[in-house]
Amino acid sequence: MAVIRLPLDVHRLEDLHRAENLYSAMWSIKRVLQRDARDAVDAYWAGDVRRETDAKAWRQALGLSREGMERRGYRHMERSKHLGHHVTKALVMHQADSVWEGVVRHLFPDATGRKFGRPKTGTWWDYTRIPGRARSHTTARKWETFRLHGTLAGHLAVYRHRSLGVEGMTPEQAIMLPPGTSVLEQPRRLPVPARPAGRVPTGEVTAKGTAETRAATWWDHTGPLAVVFTGGADSQRGDLILPVRLPSGAGRWPRLVHFLNNPDTWHKVDLVRHRDTAAPGGWAYEAHLMVLTGGYASPGTRARRKAAAELGRVGGIDGNVSNLSVVSFPDTLDPADGEIQATRAELTDTERAALEKARRKERGRKRALDRSRRATNQSQYGPSKRQQARAERRQQAGLPARHVQVPGGARAANTAGVPKQAYRRDDLSAGYRLNRARLAEAAATEAAARDHRARRIAERIITDHGANLVVEDCDIRTWYRLWGKALQATTPGRLTAAVGRECEKAGGRMLRASTFTTKLSQTCLCGAEVKKTLADRVHRCTSCGLVADRDMVSGALAAHVRFSNPDDPSTAGLDTVQARMTQILFAEGLQEALSSQPQRGARPRRGRTHAAAQRPGIPRPRASARPNTTDRNRPTPNETRPARERHKGHVGTAAPVGNAPPRGDTPEQELVGRHPITG
Repeated sequence: MAVIRLPLDVHRLEDLHRAENLYSAMWSIKRVLQRDARDAVDAYWAGDVRRETDAKAWRQALGLSREGMERRGYRHMERSKHLGHHVTKALVMHQADSVWEGVVRHLFPDATGRKFGRPKTGTWWDYTRIPGRARSHTTARKWETFRLHGTLAGHLAVYRHRSLGVEGMTPEQAIMLPPGTSVLEQPRRLPVPARPAGRVPTGEVTAKGTAETRAATWWDHTGPLAVVFTGGADSQRGDLILPVRLPSGAGRWPRLVHFLNNPDTWHKVDLVRHRDTAAPGGWAYEAHLMVLTGGYASPGTRARRKAAAELGRVGGIDGNVSNLSVVSFPDTLDPADGEIQATRAELTDTERAALEKARRKERGRKRALDRSRRATNQSQYGPSKRQQARAERRQQAGLPARHVQVPGGARAANTAGVPKQAYRRDDLSAGYRLNRARLAEAAATEAAARDHRARRIAERIITDHGANLVVEDCDIRTWYRLWGKALQATTPGRLTAAVGRECEKAGGRMLRASTFTTKLSQTCLCGAEVKKTLADRVHRCTSCGLVADRDMVSGALAAHVRFSNPDDPSTAGLDTVQARMTQILFAEGLQEALSSQPQRGARPRRGRTHAAAQRPGIPRPRASARPNTTDRNRPTPNETRPARERHKGHVGTAAPVGNAPPRGDTPEQELVGRHPITG
């Protein structure tokens, strides 16, 4: 199965109000079901005796089952009276099923033996999806909740691009157009398709010999695509019709034909919304159509994946906070069958500048939100120290007190530090809500951009290194305790997951090896143990003399990991004999491939200054200049640098830093202000 997102045109006020009322009603049902599920789970764990006697009977008594959750939803809908005007029992049933899935993850362990936490009640802003019911493929014209009607050919006939000028063009003929040709031209506001009227023949003959007919329905609509919802059981407002706006960019048409050209494969439609400050009401609506077919891949993508599967290479990946290093060899590990390949994926200067710009804008929006909240809830905040001092000076000078529009002090709280008024009860201005929506929209856009970058990097890695890779099995969530901000920029987990998906699509697999059984970062290709801290970014082996980048060496070692059970990372083991043989066979090529520049932003070992981190025995010349030099922008060794240019040694370091004169006569004691790795 595959899913395609279809944007919906909701510009009419009546349709917008009905969509908002639908989400409001479904959110009420989901919230009350989540509260009921939480109370039932608490009662289940509190009843120790009944749970130990017969856990299944105790769950049935509490209604902790799929059927019990659905009956709760029906009961709430019937008792509320007003919900029947907006929702149907089918929607309530699927909403109850989604809540039950969260309860199942809490009560029963998954395949890894883990359980999830206690069910919680979500927020209104996080409620974005209304699940629909699947279409019946055995009974004709049976599809409850959200339905997609129309045909791709009918959509093309109505919204064909003016440059085509061909009447009666079929979707298959449009695929044969030259690349870059626009197929569709849709107006800014799509008209709502009319419901078919009249009678249509059924293909049968009555007893009198006349053709049998029936009333026309939406199943007879062959025009532009539209999502139709009949409304609530007690609704008198008719069908909710939302026109579909197909992507009209050049090169999109083959993908649309793959998903939409055969209506018999349409299976299920979910109504989804996301924040959009430019859309009416602040929300943009989409229909996520599940299709009974595989995902779409362009001819170029299929050719690239086929070539990657035929490369005949095996490689390893080393992921860390700042980059992703990949090293691969021919699967025969013979230099005659190919050379060693090494790739490093890291942020470029342009990407770093864009991230810094986005962070500044995000900080500005958050400060604006804080100022707006303080301005509209002045009684909940006290003045800052500066504002208080200013008020005291005015009082001493006999001036009238000035009202503070935006208090900058702490929030009013009790002796325990708990705010006297909950944040959810604050008054929020329209500007606050708009800025909050823009912040959420920017976060979603940034997440989508990261996914796109991860896919592009994964494609390049698979193209160069093949589809059979090995990576260390690390829990990246623990890295956020130390490097949360850096991980948000580089997203190593997202990159690794994208590489794994691309490997599977190319017919290969990315295996995960346990770090306890392999110890790739502490081992050399010759088999010797080389202990390193996280600050040591260069691998130096005293046994074989290999000096290379730490991450590249780990990636090369990962290519020599063997598994007794590929599905179990703990069965991984490093084949040190084969790794040593590879080091001998590839020789100079291996040294050159692994000696790439260390990662950007490397730091010296903790407890040492930049100067003290220099390699022993390899001195660097000190900068020298006479006091009367004409270059006045660079200080001489005997002059004191400005404070912003001085190197700051770690606490407890007695060695001189910066351009201080050396304390000894040996080259090792001459200290310079450059780091030996980062320069």
